[in-house]
Amino acid sequence: MEGHNYVKKEGWILELDKFNALEGKIKNILSEYSLLKKQNQELKGLLKNTELELEGAKGRLVEFNEERDAVRTKLDTLINLLQDVDITV
Repeated sequence: MEGHNYVKKEGWILELDKFNALEGKIKNILSEYSLLKKQNQELKGLLKNTELELEGAKGRLVEFNEERDAVRTKLDTLINLLQDVDITV
């Protein structure tokens, strides 16, 4: 039993190295979980910002389409007025 830490309790021998390794793995998992949770929150924030930007872009697109339609209507009116003008010499 050299080189290992053993604890004897009520007839059971526990190898402390295995518990220490398990503890290290659990701490590592918890650390990774914490990091992933933080990254997830950051990504949710980025997604929310992107969704807000998209909504703003959709609103501007609607405005541009309305403006384009208004310009087309004006042009059609002007073209109709010009068609009625007699420009023969």
